[in-house]
Amino acid sequence: MQLEFWGAAREVTGSMHLLRVGRKTLLIDCGLAQGRRKHAFERNRNLPFDASMIDAVILTHAHIDHSGNLPTLARGGFRGKIFTTSATEDLCNYMLVDSAHIQKSDVRYVNRRRQKEGRRPFEPLYQIGDVRKALSRFRAIDYHSWFTPVEGVRALFLDAGHILGSASVILEVSEAGRTRRIAFSGDIGRKGLPILKDPEIPRGADYVVMESTYGDRLHEPASAAKEYLRECASSTVDRRGVLLVPAFALGRTQEVVYRLNPLWEEGALPPIDVFVDSPLAVNVTEVFGRHPECWDREMIETTRNDRDGDALGFRRLRYVQSVEESKSLNSKPGPMVIISASGMCEGGRILHHLANNLDKPSTAVLFVGYQAEHTLGRKILEGRSPVPILGTRVEVNARVERADSYSAHADRNELIAWAESARETGNIQKYFLVHGEPESAESLATALRERGTAEVLVPDRGQAFEL
Repeated sequence: MQLEFWGAAREVTGSMHLLRVGRKTLLIDCGLAQGRRKHAFERNRNLPFDASMIDAVILTHAHIDHSGNLPTLARGGFRGKIFTTSATEDLCNYMLVDSAHIQKSDVRYVNRRRQKEGRRPFEPLYQIGDVRKALSRFRAIDYHSWFTPVEGVRALFLDAGHILGSASVILEVSEAGRTRRIAFSGDIGRKGLPILKDPEIPRGADYVVMESTYGDRLHEPASAAKEYLRECASSTVDRRGVLLVPAFALGRTQEVVYRLNPLWEEGALPPIDVFVDSPLAVNVTEVFGRHPECWDREMIETTRNDRDGDALGFRRLRYVQSVEESKSLNSKPGPMVIISASGMCEGGRILHHLANNLDKPSTAVLFVGYQAEHTLGRKILEGRSPVPILGTRVEVNARVERADSYSAHADRNELIAWAESARETGNIQKYFLVHGEPESAESLATALRERGTAEVLVPDRGQAFEL
């Protein structure tokens, strides 16, 4: 049995891990790499293996850095099944279609410049037809139900508590008369977050492939998120400005809205209009309503007791779908809150709102999620000015805020607790730390080694291990 790491190795995007068992090949996640555009474009287009030789895929969750290159896999000849949870399948019906539109839009922009330079135009990474091919391969599996993705391998989904439908995966591999268990954490959520259940711990693992996004830092308590949002909204009213919240359409947008709802109900929110400017977020929010099996008790009770019966809506909140209404926000006087994708400011409507407002001292930008290296969000967060947006350079005069309390990723202490809990129920020989920048992964590796756990490795991209 051989385990290969082809993405999210010493980085946080492009999750892609390959397991070879006998003559079968199983892919765990197939995400888009993000960051430097030219580098990411080439890497996403050129898969490091023959897509037609992949027998099956296991998808941990719907975020694009885990699911976004499945259409490329289908385009390359993949004909197997893609196993995931029911909520993840429903989400991917929207997420992957949206990604195809983004690929088309991005290439159109790049090709204008290439045409002026007399160079050959690029083709989009994939198109809607490739998305449909990928979606036709999906097979939904319930949490806690064993299934067989390929001969010789049994698999089980546990709730990872990260986003709706997110899963950790246990693989039970039988080969050469031996049976071993490999656990893939996916992205690990936090205890006590609203809406979703707490992450579950895999039991009986011999090897663990584990994320390390925040392996070198601690988050603010999740309970601080509500008050921080109230303060940001209040100061925006005082300045008669705009509060821009770049937020992933899946997960983070719903949590921000969920936190705003009780502030409105309690009369703690100043009179301010809130716009969720993302058609994708509208569709994703509807999916949340279809999957109460993923909700925690708090979400169930909040929905039951809400005056409108909707924990993800209130009177001054408007979901924006049309391009015309989105554009009109740029001429609307403040104060107002605009929540818009993408979370790392790499595409979507948030770019237009940043281009229109980032140079104004009355604007505030609140980051509520991780900003990967080389992304626009990271550049703004690091205090760079001017920054490139839509072909122009924009001065950053806005206030820039970050709220780690909104993170859907476990922090350093939570990751250590998760790893040690997994060790207590198994005979772990090796931890492989992925989905973290080098400093974060190495810091977590050191902490786990100091606790006398099993061998802890931080693999490089392309590195393979015999298990």
